[in-house]
Amino acid sequence: MEVKKFGVIGAGQMGAGIVQVAAASGLDVLMSDIKDEFTAKGLATITTNLDRSVQKERITEEERGVILSRITTTTDLRDMAGVDYVVEAAVERQDLKFQLFKDLDSICPANVILGTNTSSIPIGRIAAQTGRPEKVIGFHFMNPVPVMELVEVIRGLVTDDETFRLTWDLCKKFGKTPAEAGDYPGFIANRILMPMINEAIFCVYQSVGKPEDIDTVMRLGMNHPMGPLALADLIGLDTCLAILETLNDGFKDSKYRPCPLLRKYVEAGWLGRKTGKGFYQY
Repeated sequence: MEVKKFGVIGAGQMGAGIVQVAAASGLDVLMSDIKDEFTAKGLATITTNLDRSVQKERITEEERGVILSRITTTTDLRDMAGVDYVVEAAVERQDLKFQLFKDLDSICPANVILGTNTSSIPIGRIAAQTGRPEKVIGFHFMNPVPVMELVEVIRGLVTDDETFRLTWDLCKKFGKTPAEAGDYPGFIANRILMPMINEAIFCVYQSVGKPEDIDTVMRLGMNHPMGPLALADLIGLDTCLAILETLNDGFKDSKYRPCPLLRKYVEAGWLGRKTGKGFYQY
């Protein structure tokens, strides 16, 4: 099977990034969201990223125009009936993803692969919402998508070899390095990352250190390019909380219990960069 038209559900930070790398690789891309204002914002983000690449002479003005010409937008999920491969990049809510996959299963032809950019929800759970579990796979990009090289590829219990190979090859086509992860809550990346971020939040909660000092220790002492609290703000504190809750629920292990301060910030609407305030002010 050859993928010529690629669909992305969600025009937010992750969805727009996936659209950009797919279009830059030569695919025609359909970006879907529930409102025109969301798709317009996603397209504006992609345009800004490409403008920056032109300024830095990574691409030409002509290449920028070609990439943008490959992207179309829609607010009608039924338009996904015309694509060869779909990736869901909606918010990290299990109920929402379950409904999306039920809908996509009825909309898309039976041979179309349904990928999910979930950062923590087991693929088998999502695949069970469809009549094609062998065609469902985890396709987990890192944030920011245009910059980060890694993609986790996660088979569900019955994901077939063709689906896996095609997804693996798409990663390479997008200029990414794929890594295979087992189908457990959080996969590899977030099973390791989120407890570290959570512990950093506990350090703030218990007055072990201020956010800037905690991040300085991790950047300079552990050679991390970004401190865990700045990274949490970049990811989105609501997303961090959702992932930790999935880990905590899936493993029933107290080491994944979200710090009360994280929950307090999310309830207050302090979600990090996207709202202008998290552990830092933006």
